[in-house]
Order: sequence, then C-alpha cells, then structure tokens
Amino acid sequence: MHEHLQVTTTAGSREEADAIATALVERRLAACVQIVGPVQSVYRWQGQVDCSEEWLCQIKTTRQHYAAVEAAIRELHSYECPEIIATPIVAGSAAYLQWLAEQTS
Repeated sequence: MHEHLQVTTTAGSREEADAIATALVERRLAACVQIVGPVQSVYRWQGQVDCSEEWLCQIKTTRQHYAAVEAAIRELHSYECPEIIATPIVAGSAAYLQWLAEQTS
C-alpha cells in the first residue's frame, strides 16, 4: 500500500475551502492543501442535473491520516454528501515526500 495520498474535495465557497484547508494543516492532518478555483461542476443531485461554482481542494496527506481527514472534512463541510476521494501518490521527489511525512507527524 502507498503511504502518501492526495485527497480531493470541493467546497461551495472560497471561505469554506479556506476553512477546511486551514483546519487540516493546523491539525497536522495535511502537509499542504492547494485550493483551485473557481471551477464549474456539473452533477446529478436528487434526480436533477445541476451546475455550480466550486473550489477544488487538493489535500496532501498520508494513509495513516485518511480517516481523520475524512472525518474533519465531514465536520467542516456544508454539503450533505461532500466529494472525498483519495488517490495514492505512487511516485514523487524523495525530499517532498519526506517533508509531507514530517508535516503530518
């Protein structure tokens, strides 16, 4: 299993994305959160196709912290069903991955 993860979530406002990012880094659950946006999302929700402006959060963390990251996102998020997707980081610079591990320990 891969030790390092990138978790993505979206937020409905820049303020919400900032709050999630700050909380994850302050709690040492993430080494870094990059906020990209606004982005346009098209999705099906409650039987209808909808479209909204969102901010994408790319969260750098470790597998060890995934459950706590997911719990924190659910705690801080305004969505009933927020996107929370973890992707393993299969390769990266040794120095960056070491820094990531140090910042989340």
